[in-house]
Amino acid sequence: MKISVIIPTYKPQAYLWECLDSLVAQTFSKEDFEIILVLNGCTEPWKSQIQEYIYSKMKGMNVKFIHTEQGGVSNARNMGLDAAEGEYIAFIDDDDYVSSRYLELLFEKTSDDTIPLCYPLSFVDGDDKYEPYYITSHYHDTPGKLDFIKARRFFAGPVYKLISKHVIGQRRFNSKFRNGEDSLFMFLLSDRFKFVEFADKEAIYYRRFRRNSATTVRRSRKQIIANELKRDWVVTKIYFSNPFRYRLKFYITNLLGSMHTMIAPIKNV
Repeated sequence: MKISVIIPTYKPQAYLWECLDSLVAQTFSKEDFEIILVLNGCTEPWKSQIQEYIYSKMKGMNVKFIHTEQGGVSNARNMGLDAAEGEYIAFIDDDDYVSSRYLELLFEKTSDDTIPLCYPLSFVDGDDKYEPYYITSHYHDTPGKLDFIKARRFFAGPVYKLISKHVIGQRRFNSKFRNGEDSLFMFLLSDRFKFVEFADKEAIYYRRFRRNSATTVRRSRKQIIANELKRDWVVTKIYFSNPFRYRLKFYITNLLGSMHTMIAPIKNV
Protein backbone atom coordinates (compact mmCIF):
# COMPACT_ATOMS: atom_id res chain seq x y z
CA MET A 1 0.00 0.00 0.00
CA LYS A 2 1.48 3.33 -1.05
CA ILE A 3 -0.85 5.90 0.55
CA SER A 4 -3.25 5.91 3.51
CA VAL A 5 -5.79 8.74 3.45
CA ILE A 6 -7.07 9.54 6.96
CA ILE A 7 -10.36 11.41 7.36
CA PRO A 8 -11.76 12.14 10.85
CA THR A 9 -15.44 13.07 10.93
CA TYR A 10 -18.03 14.11 13.51
CA LYS A 11 -21.74 14.45 12.76
CA PRO A 12 -20.97 15.00 9.07
CA GLN A 13 -23.29 16.74 6.66
CA ALA A 14 -23.44 16.60 2.85
CA TYR A 15 -19.89 17.97 2.60
CA LEU A 16 -18.53 14.54 3.58
CA TRP A 17 -19.94 13.00 0.41
CA GLU A 18 -18.18 15.68 -1.63
CA CYS A 19 -14.93 14.80 0.14
CA LEU A 20 -15.38 11.08 -0.51
CA ASP A 21 -16.51 11.69 -4.10
CA SER A 22 -13.20 13.43 -4.74
CA LEU A 23 -11.34 10.32 -3.53
CA VAL A 24 -13.46 7.98 -5.63
CA ALA A 25 -12.45 10.13 -8.63
CA GLN A 26 -8.68 9.86 -8.00
CA THR A 27 -6.45 9.00 -10.96
CA PHE A 28 -4.05 7.24 -8.59
CA SER A 29 -4.45 3.46 -8.79
CA LYS A 30 -7.23 2.29 -6.46
CA GLU A 31 -5.03 -0.66 -5.48
CA ASP A 32 -2.33 1.67 -4.20
CA PHE A 33 -4.23 3.72 -1.64
CA GLU A 34 -6.63 3.15 1.19
CA ILE A 35 -9.17 5.42 2.83
CA ILE A 36 -9.46 5.34 6.61
CA LEU A 37 -12.64 7.08 7.74
CA VAL A 38 -12.98 7.58 11.49
CA LEU A 39 -16.40 8.55 12.87
CA ASN A 40 -15.81 9.85 16.39
CA GLY A 41 -18.08 10.87 19.25
CA CYS A 42 -21.43 10.15 17.57
CA THR A 43 -23.38 7.17 16.22
CA GLU A 44 -26.67 7.36 14.34
CA PRO A 45 -27.80 8.31 11.79
CA TRP A 46 -24.26 9.13 10.64
CA LYS A 47 -22.86 5.61 11.03
CA SER A 48 -25.54 4.06 8.84
CA GLN A 49 -25.27 6.83 6.26
CA ILE A 50 -21.52 6.34 5.94
CA GLN A 51 -21.86 2.57 5.68
CA GLU A 52 -24.44 2.98 2.92
CA TYR A 53 -22.17 5.36 1.00
CA ILE A 54 -19.23 2.97 1.26
CA TYR A 55 -21.38 0.05 0.10
CA SER A 56 -22.96 1.89 -2.83
CA LYS A 57 -20.19 4.22 -4.05
CA MET A 58 -16.83 2.71 -3.03
CA LYS A 59 -16.95 -0.88 -4.22
CA GLY A 60 -13.54 -2.20 -5.18
CA MET A 61 -11.74 0.43 -3.09
CA ASN A 62 -9.67 -0.13 0.02
CA VAL A 63 -11.80 1.40 2.76
CA LYS A 64 -11.52 1.07 6.52
CA PHE A 65 -14.42 2.51 8.49
CA ILE A 66 -13.69 2.98 12.19
CA HIS A 67 -16.32 4.05 14.68
CA THR A 68 -15.51 5.22 18.19
CA GLU A 69 -17.67 6.77 20.89
CA GLN A 70 -14.67 8.78 22.04
CA GLY A 71 -14.74 12.28 20.61
CA GLY A 72 -11.92 14.50 19.44
CA VAL A 73 -10.20 14.93 16.09
CA SER A 74 -6.78 14.09 17.56
CA ASN A 75 -8.03 10.78 18.89
CA ALA A 76 -9.64 10.01 15.52
CA ARG A 77 -6.45 10.81 13.61
CA ASN A 78 -4.40 8.70 16.00
CA MET A 79 -6.73 5.75 15.45
CA GLY A 80 -6.32 6.28 11.72
CA LEU A 81 -2.53 6.27 12.05
CA ASP A 82 -2.64 3.06 14.07
CA ALA A 83 -4.67 1.38 11.31
CA ALA A 84 -2.69 2.82 8.37
CA GLU A 85 -0.80 0.45 6.09
CA GLY A 86 0.44 2.98 3.54
CA GLU A 87 4.02 4.13 3.09
CA TYR A 88 2.76 7.71 3.10
CA ILE A 89 -0.06 9.44 4.97
CA ALA A 90 -2.48 12.01 3.56
CA PHE A 91 -4.73 13.82 6.04
CA ILE A 92 -7.94 15.34 4.68
CA ASP A 93 -10.58 17.13 6.75
CA ASP A 94 -14.11 15.85 6.18
CA ASP A 95 -15.46 19.20 4.96
CA ASP A 96 -12.70 19.68 2.39
CA TYR A 97 -12.00 17.87 -0.86
CA VAL A 98 -9.18 17.39 -3.37
CA SER A 99 -8.61 17.45 -7.13
CA SER A 100 -8.70 14.20 -9.09
CA ARG A 101 -4.90 14.10 -9.53
CA TYR A 102 -4.12 15.09 -5.94
CA LEU A 103 -2.65 11.77 -4.77
CA GLU A 104 -0.96 11.00 -8.09
CA LEU A 105 0.91 14.28 -8.30
CA LEU A 106 1.91 14.43 -4.64
CA PHE A 107 3.21 10.87 -4.75
CA GLU A 108 5.51 11.80 -7.64
CA LYS A 109 7.44 14.07 -5.25
CA THR A 110 7.76 11.72 -2.28
CA SER A 111 10.98 10.86 -0.45
CA ASP A 112 11.84 10.24 3.19
CA ASP A 113 13.43 13.66 3.85
CA THR A 114 11.03 15.70 1.72
CA ILE A 115 7.38 16.68 2.23
CA PRO A 116 5.42 17.12 -1.03
CA LEU A 117 3.07 20.10 -0.92
CA CYS A 118 -0.01 20.87 -2.98
CA TYR A 119 -1.68 24.06 -4.19
CA PRO A 120 -4.49 24.91 -1.72
CA LEU A 121 -7.53 26.94 -2.69
CA SER A 122 -10.14 28.22 -0.23
CA PHE A 123 -13.83 28.93 -0.54
CA VAL A 124 -16.75 29.87 1.68
CA ASP A 125 -19.37 27.17 2.07
CA GLY A 126 -22.16 27.78 -0.41
CA ASP A 127 -20.00 29.99 -2.65
CA ASP A 128 -18.38 28.80 -5.89
CA LYS A 129 -15.63 31.42 -5.76
CA TYR A 130 -12.17 29.90 -5.16
CA GLU A 131 -9.14 31.88 -4.04
CA PRO A 132 -5.52 30.93 -3.25
CA TYR A 133 -5.35 29.97 0.42
CA TYR A 134 -3.35 32.44 2.51
CA ILE A 135 -0.43 30.05 3.10
CA THR A 136 0.31 29.94 -0.63
CA SER A 137 3.38 31.98 -1.53
CA HIS A 138 5.64 32.64 -4.49
CA TYR A 139 7.72 29.64 -3.40
CA HIS A 140 5.14 27.49 -5.12
CA ASP A 141 6.62 28.57 -8.46
CA THR A 142 10.14 27.59 -7.43
CA PRO A 143 11.18 24.24 -8.94
CA GLY A 144 12.99 21.56 -6.97
CA LYS A 145 13.48 21.03 -3.27
CA LEU A 146 13.33 23.89 -0.78
CA ASP A 147 14.32 24.17 2.86
CA PHE A 148 11.02 23.53 4.65
CA ILE A 149 11.47 26.72 6.69
CA LYS A 150 10.71 28.70 3.52
CA ALA A 151 7.26 27.14 3.36
CA ARG A 152 6.70 26.91 7.11
CA ARG A 153 3.16 28.28 6.90
CA PHE A 154 2.17 24.96 5.35
CA PHE A 155 3.10 23.28 8.63
CA ALA A 156 0.39 24.80 10.78
CA GLY A 157 -1.46 21.54 10.20
CA PRO A 158 -1.13 18.05 8.69
CA VAL A 159 -3.26 18.62 5.55
CA TYR A 160 -2.03 19.89 2.11
CA LYS A 161 0.77 17.32 1.99
CA LEU A 162 1.96 13.70 2.01
CA ILE A 163 3.98 12.61 5.04
CA SER A 164 6.22 9.56 5.06
CA LYS A 165 5.19 6.97 7.61
CA HIS A 166 8.89 6.78 8.49
CA VAL A 167 8.76 10.45 9.50
CA ILE A 168 5.70 9.92 11.69
CA GLY A 169 6.87 6.69 13.30
CA GLN A 170 5.09 6.17 16.63
CA ARG A 171 4.49 9.88 17.20
CA ARG A 172 0.88 10.90 17.59
CA PHE A 173 -1.39 13.93 18.01
CA ASN A 174 -1.64 15.26 21.56
CA SER A 175 -5.26 14.57 22.49
CA LYS A 176 -5.03 16.91 25.51
CA PHE A 177 -5.43 19.86 23.14
CA ARG A 178 -8.58 20.87 21.31
CA ASN A 179 -6.89 23.82 19.62
CA GLY A 180 -3.33 24.04 18.35
CA GLU A 181 -2.81 20.28 18.26
CA ASP A 182 -2.18 20.35 14.50
CA SER A 183 0.82 22.70 14.63
CA LEU A 184 2.08 20.88 17.72
CA PHE A 185 2.07 17.58 15.81
CA MET A 186 3.91 19.09 12.84
CA PHE A 187 6.54 20.63 15.12
CA LEU A 188 7.02 17.23 16.76
CA LEU A 189 7.78 15.70 13.34
CA SER A 190 10.01 18.53 12.11
CA ASP A 191 13.26 16.90 13.25
CA ARG A 192 12.74 14.11 10.69
CA PHE A 193 12.50 16.01 7.41
CA LYS A 194 14.48 18.78 5.79
CA PHE A 195 12.87 19.80 2.54
CA VAL A 196 9.60 20.48 0.78
CA GLU A 197 8.82 20.20 -2.91
CA PHE A 198 5.70 21.56 -4.55
CA ALA A 199 3.72 19.29 -6.82
CA ASP A 200 2.11 20.38 -10.07
CA LYS A 201 -0.63 22.99 -9.64
CA GLU A 202 -3.23 20.37 -10.57
CA ALA A 203 -2.67 18.91 -7.09
CA ILE A 204 -5.31 21.04 -5.39
CA TYR A 205 -6.66 20.90 -1.85
CA TYR A 206 -9.98 22.73 -1.57
CA ARG A 207 -10.29 24.27 1.89
CA ARG A 208 -13.88 24.98 2.93
CA PHE A 209 -14.77 27.68 5.45
CA ARG A 210 -18.08 27.09 7.19
CA ARG A 211 -19.81 28.47 10.26
CA ASN A 212 -19.84 26.37 13.44
CA SER A 213 -16.90 24.20 12.40
CA ALA A 214 -14.31 23.21 15.03
CA THR A 215 -11.98 25.96 13.78
CA THR A 216 -14.56 28.75 14.00
CA VAL A 217 -16.18 28.14 17.39
CA ARG A 218 -15.62 31.23 19.48
CA ARG A 219 -13.41 31.01 22.57
CA SER A 220 -12.90 33.55 25.33
CA ARG A 221 -9.63 35.47 25.63
CA LYS A 222 -8.88 33.57 28.83
CA GLN A 223 -9.36 30.21 27.09
CA ILE A 224 -7.16 31.27 24.18
CA ILE A 225 -4.29 32.46 26.39
CA ALA A 226 -4.43 29.39 28.64
CA ASN A 227 -4.37 27.05 25.65
CA GLU A 228 -1.52 28.87 23.89
CA LEU A 229 0.67 29.00 27.01
CA LYS A 230 0.12 25.30 27.56
CA ARG A 231 0.97 24.58 23.92
CA ASP A 232 4.09 26.79 24.08
CA TRP A 233 5.31 24.83 27.09
CA VAL A 234 4.93 21.53 25.22
CA VAL A 235 6.68 22.94 22.12
CA THR A 236 9.52 24.19 24.32
CA LYS A 237 9.94 20.77 25.93
CA ILE A 238 10.03 19.14 22.50
CA TYR A 239 12.62 21.60 21.21
CA PHE A 240 14.97 21.30 24.18
CA SER A 241 14.67 17.52 24.17
CA ASN A 242 16.95 17.66 21.11
CA PRO A 243 17.90 21.24 20.15
CA PHE A 244 20.49 20.04 17.64
CA ARG A 245 17.86 18.31 15.49
CA TYR A 246 14.95 20.72 15.82
CA ARG A 247 15.26 24.03 13.97
CA LEU A 248 15.60 27.11 16.17
CA LYS A 249 13.91 29.32 13.58
CA PHE A 250 10.89 27.00 13.41
CA TYR A 251 10.70 26.96 17.21
CA ILE A 252 10.79 30.76 17.40
CA THR A 253 8.17 31.20 14.67
CA ASN A 254 5.93 28.77 16.56
CA LEU A 255 6.16 30.94 19.66
CA LEU A 256 5.60 34.12 17.68
CA GLY A 257 2.54 32.57 16.02
CA SER A 258 1.20 31.64 19.42
CA MET A 259 1.76 35.19 20.67
CA HIS A 260 -0.14 36.55 17.68
CA THR A 261 -3.04 34.21 18.47
CA MET A 262 -3.16 35.49 22.04
CA ILE A 263 -3.25 39.18 21.12
CA ALA A 264 -5.28 39.04 17.90
CA PRO A 265 -8.84 40.39 18.04
CA ILE A 266 -11.48 37.75 18.77
CA LYS A 267 -13.70 37.37 15.72
CA ASN A 268 -17.43 36.90 15.87
CA VAL A 269 -18.57 33.86 13.89
